[in-house]
Amino acid sequence: MDIPSTKAEIEQQHKQAKPWIRRFGRIGYMAQGIVFALIGFLALLAAAGSGGKTAGTSGMFQSLAALPLGEILIWIIGLGLFGYIVWQLIRAFKDPDGYGKGIRGLTIRTGFFISAMIYGGISFKALKIAVHAGSGGNSEQTMSAKLLSQPFGPWMLGIFGLVVFCFAIYEAGIGIKGSYMKKFKQAEMEEKEERIARITGKIGMISRGIVFGLIGFFFVQTALTTNPDKAKGLDETLSELAQQPYGSWMLGVVSLGFILFGLYQVFRGRYQKMDFGS
Repeated sequence: MDIPSTKAEIEQQHKQAKPWIRRFGRIGYMAQGIVFALIGFLALLAAAGSGGKTAGTSGMFQSLAALPLGEILIWIIGLGLFGYIVWQLIRAFKDPDGYGKGIRGLTIRTGFFISAMIYGGISFKALKIAVHAGSGGNSEQTMSAKLLSQPFGPWMLGIFGLVVFCFAIYEAGIGIKGSYMKKFKQAEMEEKEERIARITGKIGMISRGIVFGLIGFFFVQTALTTNPDKAKGLDETLSELAQQPYGSWMLGVVSLGFILFGLYQVFRGRYQKMDFGS
């Protein structure tokens, strides 16, 4: 094993996440990518009128469970997502990206924390389906109904929706600017890999930003009306999109974006910088 000989090398070593955390996190990015690619594929079939239907994570896992070896893949995704959860919590509390403690930085880091909680639920949902425990109804509406019944529940739900909406704008924004490539170890990437990662990241992040922005809007609407039926998760948001004028075309574009986002996450899992900030 090489021994660092300079102060700079020692500091850089201290900034590196532990190897097991990096490996776990990389698997997590790839697992998240598989989830979005599969959801996008099912929605694309629905947009093309090929007998498919829009599906959130529950519907996607149920469809996957019906396939040969599907349950094994669900186990892999469910366990793999724990790596993504761990890394998102590190990004929220350790701030390796250097977002800081300003309003913008805290909003983004809160988004990372919320993301970890959401994917914790998705991972748990996948494992429940993998062991044939099934899944409940609309988890977003159930969560909203429980929260609305609590003191200050509407305020908490509104803040949650606002954070999701702001995070969606942030993600779409970096997708448009292409600044996400700064997080990659571009020196290790081949030219073709870098080009594919740039294209899939741009389209994928803009598509995800649009859908998540709608989800955040629906949660804020739920808080304002105190009607849990207004809450919409990924499945309901995609269905709502399909019902708009030219909805099939819009759903097709967003679905393709989700598939590309899934491919981008695979590249991210391979080449993402995973260092701790100083």
